[in-house]
Amino acid sequence: MNEIYLASRSPRRLELLQQMGIACKTVLLRDETSRLRDVDERPLPGENPYIYVERMAKMKAELGVLRARQRALPVMPMLGADTIIVFNGTIFGKPSDSADAKRMLKLLSGTQHEVLTAVAITDGTRLLHDTSISRVRFRDLTDSEINNYIASGEPTGKAGAYGIQGIAAVFIERLEGSYSGVMGLPIFETSMLLSQFGIKPL
Repeated sequence: MNEIYLASRSPRRLELLQQMGIACKTVLLRDETSRLRDVDERPLPGENPYIYVERMAKMKAELGVLRARQRALPVMPMLGADTIIVFNGTIFGKPSDSADAKRMLKLLSGTQHEVLTAVAITDGTRLLHDTSISRVRFRDLTDSEINNYIASGEPTGKAGAYGIQGIAAVFIERLEGSYSGVMGLPIFETSMLLSQFGIKPL
């Protein structure tokens, strides 16, 4: 059976795995609202964005395996993933509040940025990973458009304060790379990694 664990709360990642024909069970990590959170998502001083996103994905997969063992769950491959926006060398994660979301969107307006999504899969013995790199160009956004978008609630919990699969699709002038990668889980790279664990889509 094509079944894995997903160390993520993201409904988008779950949806993309289901689209691939992969059944998965979510293993929740303690999130940022907990003082005992499992993953500290703050970049290290001077950390390269490509190294950072890979480190986050691997950490989530490895911590997922640890949590699965603690809960005496059956052994299956564990998938961890992380998505960030990189603008002028600066990492944009999830906005902390509406003001932070507005700051990000104003900077992205009329410019090009990169979306990095790293995927890591481990069975507790070996760990494989890959990173999808996409380039997205926003058209010029008005203050009114930004304010209305923030009021919709969609930017919450999304890297760079936008979701390509939602209303923000109207902001995107051009995309070079992986649409699913910008959503949060690059289907091609994920399927290649899963196949090395004997998990094949459909």
